[in-house]
Amino acid sequence: MIKLKTADRSANISDITVKDINGNEVRLSDYKGKVLLIVNVASKCGFTPQYTGLQKVYETYKDQGFEVLGFPCNDFGKQEPGTNEEIKSFCSLKFAVKFPMFDKVHVKGDDQSPLFDVLTNNRLTGKSSIKWNFEKFIIDKEGNVVERFRSITKPESKKIISAIEKELKK
Repeated sequence: MIKLKTADRSANISDITVKDINGNEVRLSDYKGKVLLIVNVASKCGFTPQYTGLQKVYETYKDQGFEVLGFPCNDFGKQEPGTNEEIKSFCSLKFAVKFPMFDKVHVKGDDQSPLFDVLTNNRLTGKSSIKWNFEKFIIDKEGNVVERFRSITKPESKKIISAIEKELKK
């Protein structure tokens, strides 16, 4: 894959197709009109309890046109070693996750997924690799990346809630 220079890259994800946790193709353009919180997740990480906050935020705003999209990743400390089925079961049983989960992806390196390439290499966020599990990206109703939060920022933090509410009002 040829990567564009940061200055040449828009921050829109609408042209990307991904696979959900069941292996079905999903066009991210299908989410047009919704505000998204995209997160790289892992089951055996110190930040794994953030699933609770992600689910709470999802439940609070889902009826207002909001979705959380979880992308399992094993790039950091091998903290997501399971299969998609194991991940799905873990998220459901341990955290009662109801938001959409997707196929395990690479968020950095030569095998970085096209989605995470756009999220981390564009005019808005610049070029900056994901540092760990549970980084969060807010996407507006048109598919544009509008905010980025590092792992330490909890999903239910004032910063993230404010950004979600701002985009939902547009």
